[in-house]
Amino acid sequence: MDEVSGVAETPLATPPLLERRVHQRKLTVSVLKSKLRQGMTCSGPRVRSTLTGFFPVVRWLPKYKLKEYIWGDIMSGLIIGIILVPQAIAYCLLAGVQPIYGLLTSFYANIIYFLMGTSRHVSVGIFSLMSLMIGQVVVREVFLAGFDLNEDPTPSGLDLLNDTLNTNLTEDPVPTVELRGMRCGKECYAISVAVAVTFLAGIYQILMAVFRLGFVSVYLSGPMLDGFATGASFTILTVQAKYLLGLKIPRHQGYGTVVATWIGIFSNIHKTNLCDLITSAICITILVAAKEIQDRYKDRLKIPLPTELVVVAGATLASHFGEFNANYHSSVSGHIPTGFIPPQVPAFSLMPRVALDAIPLAVISFAFTVSLSEMFAKKNGYTVRPNQEMLAIGCCNVIPSFFHCFTTSAALAKTMVKDSTGCKTQLSSLISALVVLLVLLFFAPLFSSLQKCVLACIIIVSLRGALRKFKDVPAKWRDSRSDAIVWLVTMAATALISVEHGLIIGIIFSMSCIIYKTQNPKVSLLGRVSDTDLYEDLEEYKNLTPPPRIKIFRFQAPLYYANKESFLKSLYKAVGVEPFLELTNRSKADKKGKDKSKKQAKANGEKNNCNIYIGLAQRELEFHTIVLDCSAIPFIDSTGMATFKGLVKEYKEIGVSVILAGCNTSVIDILQKGQFFGKDDNNMSNLLFYTVHAAVLHANQTSTAAESRADDSTV
Repeated sequence: MDEVSGVAETPLATPPLLERRVHQRKLTVSVLKSKLRQGMTCSGPRVRSTLTGFFPVVRWLPKYKLKEYIWGDIMSGLIIGIILVPQAIAYCLLAGVQPIYGLLTSFYANIIYFLMGTSRHVSVGIFSLMSLMIGQVVVREVFLAGFDLNEDPTPSGLDLLNDTLNTNLTEDPVPTVELRGMRCGKECYAISVAVAVTFLAGIYQILMAVFRLGFVSVYLSGPMLDGFATGASFTILTVQAKYLLGLKIPRHQGYGTVVATWIGIFSNIHKTNLCDLITSAICITILVAAKEIQDRYKDRLKIPLPTELVVVAGATLASHFGEFNANYHSSVSGHIPTGFIPPQVPAFSLMPRVALDAIPLAVISFAFTVSLSEMFAKKNGYTVRPNQEMLAIGCCNVIPSFFHCFTTSAALAKTMVKDSTGCKTQLSSLISALVVLLVLLFFAPLFSSLQKCVLACIIIVSLRGALRKFKDVPAKWRDSRSDAIVWLVTMAATALISVEHGLIIGIIFSMSCIIYKTQNPKVSLLGRVSDTDLYEDLEEYKNLTPPPRIKIFRFQAPLYYANKESFLKSLYKAVGVEPFLELTNRSKADKKGKDKSKKQAKANGEKNNCNIYIGLAQRELEFHTIVLDCSAIPFIDSTGMATFKGLVKEYKEIGVSVILAGCNTSVIDILQKGQFFGKDDNNMSNLLFYTVHAAVLHANQTSTAAESRADDSTV
């Protein structure tokens, strides 16, 4: 830079060219052979490293600091276990399956993530959003199988055993379908569909981990995920609203669930069960009041209030001794058997029907788990492995699917509780699993009298955080209008169309916004800060001086096939001259001059002077050089390179030079491959400059030299 400035008065001083390093690319075959050789190598240390990689618990458990960690892990594990029990039962309403399966899901997920997870704080288990997405698939397939979607009487323990074991121990005929060569009732078919979706979602996640496709989650932007979660929360609230009123209306399946469900609720509002309505009002009041107290005094409270468990216990006792089901026809959970159900291979015959439904489940489950893992790892000063997280959550879906479980994911609320109650390691997940195990073995039947409206209240109150994000919309709009629009579009599509289509629409719309930004980027003409080599935007900064007879143009986006036209239009508009139009105008002026000359010669009676023509003086442009500041162009493609070539050629025809400044090495490589600088890069020193100031100096020197030659020629 100093060398260029120092020879500003020397004609045509050539700026120094940096010498590029030579990078030797290895042959693809040799790289593949090397990787295969490494992958096939088997040794004791490699086996040990592989096992510890798959099961991180082997690494950290021997180093466990008992006195320092144990009490925090026990406390957080007990609290999460207490929270898990009512939520596991409640979220089965969303999933469309019996409560026992929610308890099984929570148990197995915590055990597997304890063994395979790399995050110390994430709580993996049953999650409202996953349950809703599973429930929509279950309801659709149950309907297509010919089962009645109306609220059926709560099945007895014998009925549940029949469905689970695919047997028929009763004489009453019930609708069944053939599955795995046996007859399967409605509840059996519902959990079979949920298990098939879960198995496929886990397989997708494991394949993504094997092929290292975790980058897929980067396309799920923060505003899109927030809008998706809020829209899904509104759908969850709508689906559960009928339980608050005790209405027995079928769950809508298909598009427009929210609208159709509310129409159904208001159409049947006169059938409201007064007992369920009163119970719902009491439970929501208690739950909301407890949440508000906890939020207000969270600094003083050492542990969160176990409000859900207290409400469940109190409501169960009231329903049992008041015989709400018999006296007031209130819907209850029904018998929940103790113990474990024998494992069973997922129904592969159902998988082609739900293969596409498992894709959004796999992506969303992974995205939430990895984002929460990285968030709390950064907060607590350690690192996680996203690829291992994907493998862990995949195994949390594949393995439990053999034990009648459905899709799991990390949940923000429970993870925050773990962090705030002193959790140190994933040993707390093992403690939570033991709490759920106690319920599975001994206490599950005690919840048989629990009203479904109480479970719905727990689900709805848990949505407070997501629904409160409506208040943040004005702030989002002030911070970034594009992000606010993405949030609104995703939320509306998720709530008004469907959860799956809302996710797809959100991804496409957010990516479209990025494409729109690259097609309509910020463009500017630059001016010089006095007595410096700094050049900035003339519209954004004061006291800048544009260099005389030089236009410096900055394009702040990649230049590729999709925004080539935008680049050209913005450049023509900024400099005020379009080469083709300038040539056309000059041609018209020349023709007009020739015609005028002929007419004048004819009027003077001159003959044989058709070749005598005094042309009109061509219009002198305000500038002689365009400097393209490429410092804000991260990459170009072959179309971008061809665009640069065309600009140089077209402007040269009207006497204007086009030179480049501030190109990064990837842009330079593309230009060299396209021979933009001529054969063997002969013109590189005249077309490429490392700084805008160097380009301006070269343009002035070239112009001065050209004017001197023109003066000498005239003399």
